[in-house]
Amino acid sequence: MKAIAYEEYGSADVLEIRDVRKPNIEGDQLLVRVRAASANPYDWHFMRGIPYIARLMATGLRKPKQSVLGTDVAGEVEAVGNSVTRFRPGDEVFGFVGSGGFAEYVSAPEKLLAFKPANLTFQQAAGVPLAGVTALQGLRDAGEIRPGQKVLIIGASGGVGTFAVQIAKWYGADVTGVCSTKNLDMVRSIGADRVIDYTREDFTRSGQRYDLIFQLAGTASPSACRRALSPKGRLVLSSGDSPGRIIGPVGRLIKAVILSPFVSQTLRPFIAKPSSDDLQILRELIEAGSVTPVIDRTYPLIEAADAIRYLETGRARGKVVVSVSASSKSGVEAHLANGVSDESH
Repeated sequence: MKAIAYEEYGSADVLEIRDVRKPNIEGDQLLVRVRAASANPYDWHFMRGIPYIARLMATGLRKPKQSVLGTDVAGEVEAVGNSVTRFRPGDEVFGFVGSGGFAEYVSAPEKLLAFKPANLTFQQAAGVPLAGVTALQGLRDAGEIRPGQKVLIIGASGGVGTFAVQIAKWYGADVTGVCSTKNLDMVRSIGADRVIDYTREDFTRSGQRYDLIFQLAGTASPSACRRALSPKGRLVLSSGDSPGRIIGPVGRLIKAVILSPFVSQTLRPFIAKPSSDDLQILRELIEAGSVTPVIDRTYPLIEAADAIRYLETGRARGKVVVSVSASSKSGVEAHLANGVSDESH
């Protein structure tokens, strides 16, 4: 099968399309024929091996442990292991598989997948798993969101942020989104009650207080964010920009952990956990029309490196998706032969 693979750390130039072995499955695993996968910052951090601390913790010290990127997929079940109970061949599924999604086939445990929302295309569904689950768990579990609360989403126009705005509104919160000038109208269109243009206004010095701040972008420190929190408010740090190559945004998370016991507010780092149950909740919200994935661009598999390059610019609105040809191997080979894209971007 065809896959986008890499053998050394570096820029998107290290990615190339290769023939690799189709995954084997057993037990609780499914073989999924990938129709689409989405690109996440998770992917380019793994590709670059930055921050370096990630190499010690997960990605591999000298070279990548996993050779195929792609964490989120949507596709059709091709085969199931002998202990799989929920799915059968032909089912349409989506989920966060960890790695291997930029390929024609991927294997994953049953517990990582859920049935695809019936009202979404495969491309739309591929944009949901990691971003949607991060938004849901960050607000519900780490943020303990409640109806009527004032909630600030930093990075409201990004992959996670576009889900967070909609999910916070579904919870009945009063939502303010922070984004750049060009994305103000889009963030309003998905439900934000107010928007802040970070190029013109510093939310940490506006005097407005929030019950919950969800930091998904930006460089504001925990101490600065505290100025915008109510006395008993909660700051949830899921990500954020950092030029540091050693520990990256981890330094911000450490500061929050150290500071939190000494202040009245709760400052909490957060990492999402794969959950089939939460995918099911997202499916229900999507089918009910309460949440809609925002897709910025779609690239064919052969141009996955360009999808990563675009994501690295930080200008993506919502999700960036990699579409795998419906005709599987022959479709990818057609791209290789003539360089023609079947998706516009």
